[in-house]
Amino acid sequence: MKHFSLPKDGGLIEKGLPKDILHGRERIYTEIGETPFSVSQVICDRILEMVADFRKENPGKLFRLGLSSGTSPEPLLKDLREAYAAGKISFKDIAVYSTDEYYPVSRNAQQSRNYKLHHDLLDEVDILPENIHIADGLVEEDKVSDYCARAEEGLRNLDLLVMGIGEHGQIGFNEAGSLNTSKTRLVLLPYKSRRRQAHNFNGDMAATPSKAITMGVATMLSAKKVILMAWGEDKADMVQQIVECKNTPDYPASFFQKHQDVTLYVDENSSAKLTRVVAPWLIGPCEWTQKFRRKAVIWLCEQVHKPILKLGYQDYLQNGLGELLEKFGPYDKVNIEVFNELQHTITGWPGGKPNADDSTRPVPSSPYPKKVVIFSPHPDDDVISMGGTFIRLAHQGHDVHVAYQTSGNVAVHDDVVLQHMDAARELGFADHFDEVKELIASKVAGEPEPRALLNLKAAIRRSEAKSACRSFGLNDETNVHFLNLPFYESGGIKKLPRSQADVDIIKELLNKVQPQMVFMAGDLADPHGTHRVCTECALEALDQLREEGVSWIADCHVWMYRGAWMEWELSRVDMAVPLSPDEVIEKRHAIYRHLSQKDIVPFPGDDSREFWQRAEDRTQNTAHNYDLLGMAEYQAMEVFLKLW
Repeated sequence: MKHFSLPKDGGLIEKGLPKDILHGRERIYTEIGETPFSVSQVICDRILEMVADFRKENPGKLFRLGLSSGTSPEPLLKDLREAYAAGKISFKDIAVYSTDEYYPVSRNAQQSRNYKLHHDLLDEVDILPENIHIADGLVEEDKVSDYCARAEEGLRNLDLLVMGIGEHGQIGFNEAGSLNTSKTRLVLLPYKSRRRQAHNFNGDMAATPSKAITMGVATMLSAKKVILMAWGEDKADMVQQIVECKNTPDYPASFFQKHQDVTLYVDENSSAKLTRVVAPWLIGPCEWTQKFRRKAVIWLCEQVHKPILKLGYQDYLQNGLGELLEKFGPYDKVNIEVFNELQHTITGWPGGKPNADDSTRPVPSSPYPKKVVIFSPHPDDDVISMGGTFIRLAHQGHDVHVAYQTSGNVAVHDDVVLQHMDAARELGFADHFDEVKELIASKVAGEPEPRALLNLKAAIRRSEAKSACRSFGLNDETNVHFLNLPFYESGGIKKLPRSQADVDIIKELLNKVQPQMVFMAGDLADPHGTHRVCTECALEALDQLREEGVSWIADCHVWMYRGAWMEWELSRVDMAVPLSPDEVIEKRHAIYRHLSQKDIVPFPGDDSREFWQRAEDRTQNTAHNYDLLGMAEYQAMEVFLKLW
């Protein structure tokens, strides 16, 4: 299956640019790739080359390879498996050392680093058992110190250490505050760390270990060569910190600034805060496309705290944008062009305004009404991310269909299920309360939930989604679709690989509706997230339909929204839909219909706000940013990127 990325529009011209200039602001040498999957292939090829060179120079010796086993290395481990299957590498003379392990934990527990490394790589290659070195998560606690001291001897001076970096710069379980002198040891995991790790244990904090065994920072720094990885928007701030700022115990990965042979590999999303991405004109010559000019002007507005039409010649000159004026100036011409372009993204008619001049509108007026499909990864993403636009499309008479791609069943608390069972009993329907209570009691911590329980949770989320859609006037019998994509139905947090079966379900719906507009989640930042998988399934379906030559797809356009946490940069926005105060309230009430996700949700992340609060703060902030640039002031705005 293909992996997709967002289109590039202008940027730094790296060809011919000396590396000392390209990497001049970096304290850790950093390579930027398109997606985690393409970058992982580059890393895999580099490892194969290193191993081959080592064998030539050190015949008969073991190549000592350190590996982490979080989410970041998953694409790489897959590539290494495939390289072995293709005969490109043997592991018979490779010793593998794990960077960390939960404590206490059985090596057979699915969440253990031991299990994961074996499952993702070691069980699929020809490595000798005696060459596998993974910390024992069940060593007696009074013997842990001696155990770690002995392990330290074998972990130093690895030939190559490959590992991912956490959102806050943690390496292994060396959390913020770890010193560069630390050695292999047992550590107590702080609450925030356990909160992050809880997703591996079905969100159950009680089942999440409070301790871990980890290589120390000094142990890691002793490796001869180091490869670091970081994927996704959530890590962009951290990447900028460790690459461009001074090393500090607050970001343990920053200590690698002092290593003599280290490379950090990042994707486009995790590199988003680096200077050569944020302001590439400060690094070297650029390709000045229309959207890229908009990016530069908006950046300049932020630097000098002025709206677009108040920018002056000296503002451009003093902030490294002389090249832009040389090619497209004078400055007032650039200001007006960018102002008009941004203003034309704003529309109160997201499906097109009938019988209107659409030459400067983001959506054509014809046909009217349009057939619209809104893909929602979970049963609530539609109203959280684009509820106001959903309202507009429905109220303006378009034939709107909502397709919930997954059941969202794992994101329902057991107490919510019992509440529904109790309500059914109180209303005189079937009494299954005790039966469901026993079903919940039968759960095994960290293991997939019983299918019967998951079915109940899925039913709850379907009923909530139908209620929200009815509040907008949709017919929940004809225009609300529950796709239940197979990849999601693993019963646990770890999902199955997407397959053609997922794609075929989406193709069937699209062929049935034949839409002119398709909305989908633009969250391609997380390589392992459900949103990315859902979006790639939909894009794959559209690609296949186009290759099959279906007639309707020529008139179909794809629009991408963002989630409750992130929003599109204004430089990338193709359509901005302003919301009135009443529409904001109507959207809030639709989000309220998803009662199982209100108050305390199973997987809230680091943000303690409820979803309606996150959504309103995000859309109001977007409206405020438009206002700061000199646009009209609105209550809130939802913005979209047009993929094609």
